[in-house]
Amino acid sequence: MSDIAIPTRAPAATSADDTVQPFAVAALDLRGRVVRLGPAIDDILARHDYPAPIAKLLGEAIVLTALLGSALKFRGKFILQTQTDGPVRMLVVDFTSPGRLRACARYDKHRVDAAIAAGEATAGALMGNGHLAMTIDQGPDMSRYQGLVAVQGGGLEEAAHEYFRRSEQIPTRIRLAVAEEFRMDGGSVRHRWRAGGILLQFLPKSPERMRQADLDPGNAPEGTTPHVVPEDDAWVEGRSLISTVQDIELIDPAVSSERLLYRLFHERGVRVFKSIALQSQCSCSREGVAAMLRSFSAEDRDHMVEDGVISVTCEFCSSKYVFAPGEVEGD
Repeated sequence: MSDIAIPTRAPAATSADDTVQPFAVAALDLRGRVVRLGPAIDDILARHDYPAPIAKLLGEAIVLTALLGSALKFRGKFILQTQTDGPVRMLVVDFTSPGRLRACARYDKHRVDAAIAAGEATAGALMGNGHLAMTIDQGPDMSRYQGLVAVQGGGLEEAAHEYFRRSEQIPTRIRLAVAEEFRMDGGSVRHRWRAGGILLQFLPKSPERMRQADLDPGNAPEGTTPHVVPEDDAWVEGRSLISTVQDIELIDPAVSSERLLYRLFHERGVRVFKSIALQSQCSCSREGVAAMLRSFSAEDRDHMVEDGVISVTCEFCSSKYVFAPGEVEGD
């Protein structure tokens, strides 16, 4: 992978929107990625008439999926999905390598409206309790890998931290930010969504440096006094630095990924690698929907007919496909 070193002076804004910027801080054994989303996330969210708190929550899920899915080293799919008992029952985001994204949410409108009216439309309140599943699909000839973590009234950052702490046991910190941007355009106000995120992981080459006190204690008997080993100074420093990141730095189009990384790590030296382009692109097609309809029984298809046609709307991109019954008859 080609790479360039960030210079010792603060760089001009260089990274574009809708990119993932991998980076490494060799002096601290840190690696990570920065995501910047502009037109891509605006396109995804604009296709749905979601209330703003749901659009923001789904936007955070999209950023998290881009941060994690962009680590795939092969052609495949990374799927993030929540199933919870809150007003937002489900979030689904698909990342298809090298950089295609699509997403949707399912929610109870009345419960969401009530939460908004009560001023309780936080991410944790909207999701409630349930689980977050992260699935890696390597294709039809390969087995899937899935990781699960409980969602217990917290947000997606909290759930992701818990997953890495318990399942991967990799010291990890994630920051997510989503916001609406309003600009005057002539005499009208123009609205669009922006989002960003950063993931930082401590990945020392030597096993003896993996001394993190915040990792899962395992199956030690209840009542056993754990042997707490001091945290590695490198991870303490990295974790402290990422905690200073402001939401505005992650979404401001004037703050490039390189500029943000320079601000955080220039004293230690940070190296950035070739960025990955992201785009909003659904995988649905008329041919695919027709094949799906042909898989149903004739009786089931008959029940789908309304006003002489069968209509199917993609839940991800809201594209509508209309068929005459004869077009989708089974073989």
